[in-house]
Amino acid sequence: MSNLHEECGVFGVCSSSADDLASMTYYALYALQHRGQESAGIAVNDDGVFTYRKGEGLVSEVFGTDDLHALGRGNIAVGHVRYATTGAKLLQNIQPLIVNHHKGRMALCHNGNLSNSFALRTRFEEQGAIFHTTTDSEVISYTIVQERLRHGSIEKAVSAAMDVIEGAYSLVISSPQKLIAARDPHGFRPLCYGMTDDGKIIFASESCALDAVGAKLVRDLLPGEIAVVDSGGIRFDTTHCHTKPKRFCVFEYIYFARPDSVIDGAPVSRCRRTAGRFLAQEHPVDADIVIGVPDSGLEAAIGYAQESGIPYAIGFTKNKYIARTFIAPEQGQRAQGVGIKLNPIRDVVEGRRVVLIDDSIVRGTTCRHIAQLLWNAGAKEIHMRVSAPPFKQPCYYGTDIDSADALIANRLSVKDIAREIGVTTLGYLSIDNVKRLAGEDTGFCTACFGGGYPTAVPSDTAKNRFETKISESKKG
Repeated sequence: MSNLHEECGVFGVCSSSADDLASMTYYALYALQHRGQESAGIAVNDDGVFTYRKGEGLVSEVFGTDDLHALGRGNIAVGHVRYATTGAKLLQNIQPLIVNHHKGRMALCHNGNLSNSFALRTRFEEQGAIFHTTTDSEVISYTIVQERLRHGSIEKAVSAAMDVIEGAYSLVISSPQKLIAARDPHGFRPLCYGMTDDGKIIFASESCALDAVGAKLVRDLLPGEIAVVDSGGIRFDTTHCHTKPKRFCVFEYIYFARPDSVIDGAPVSRCRRTAGRFLAQEHPVDADIVIGVPDSGLEAAIGYAQESGIPYAIGFTKNKYIARTFIAPEQGQRAQGVGIKLNPIRDVVEGRRVVLIDDSIVRGTTCRHIAQLLWNAGAKEIHMRVSAPPFKQPCYYGTDIDSADALIANRLSVKDIAREIGVTTLGYLSIDNVKRLAGEDTGFCTACFGGGYPTAVPSDTAKNRFETKISESKKG
């Protein structure tokens, strides 16, 4: 149960004829709900006529039956669920972003975070650009529109924009006649495509969204690849492929993605079990049971139990009717949320030496509360094992870790962290083994563990940097 915030989830579908794509997108976004619970949006394109609905809240709260009917039928639809990594929780920041420009309309959905968005936006504003949101996604859309005025097609404009923008971006874009998908050259964030039996072509952040709408996974887009779907079918542009080293966010496997998804050919559930097996090899201990913190710690706990021979047990019951604890904006609310969400099973824990598996430790407050719940339930010992290395650095690519000062691993040694959070012993997965979760080193980003940044560090890193910019401009 990490303090990390989610990514966003994107989805796009193209049909050869007008169809109820709004409902299909709704079900897909439901499957991607774990990637963002702040807002949701769907845009339907009926031969160049765009209809859309966006709102704050869960997918089920934003869309009712009447809302989906009102979106109508179309041949292209795109959808988005959001957690804000740049920009405040404002209505205008909800995606898809709908843009009207000289050569038509565009609906854009973005997962990730640009590392040069502040510099680009400043440059555009100095040239007279007016921005309506406080997100880096609008910087992407503006860059594409600028390039569209200079190029003969939307796909060429996207390709040209990729020469300008830097950082993490998986994009799904609807133009009047085409559905475009693009993945940044480092491949920070996942993006796959699939097909239904009746020929609909689909793009999604995770394969679980394809499963939800009855589509078959074809493959993941390559880092730097652009896919274009129109009346002639699907084609690919690999101009930007292999231009930069692959740096996929390893936390997609550790925490963000659903365990039933397959990313870049590797099943997420298997990668998490592998993390648990590595932990058992690196940090063995005499104990009676292995338990995982729901949900992302469960598979790693199974792997630890399999490797160590210590029995696996279900140690917590989870209240499934509340949102994830890290959505609470204040720490006091977050801790209270943990107590409401999780409760240890005393009959399993009492009098036993427990191996507790979780996916990460950020500030240490949440896991301290979880450990206290186990002590209160009568645990004899608590040996915490973490299926990620210690966090050392902020992330600029879409994971909400924006301050090194807030990271407990920068203040304390491992032994001191164990004492701080109230566990008997503590062990983290090594950087060497985290790189091997999907096989031999397949090119993960380990910047947040102190592994070096694959792009230049942005000059302004605050999550609300565009809100600050606006308030300063009003002073004049």
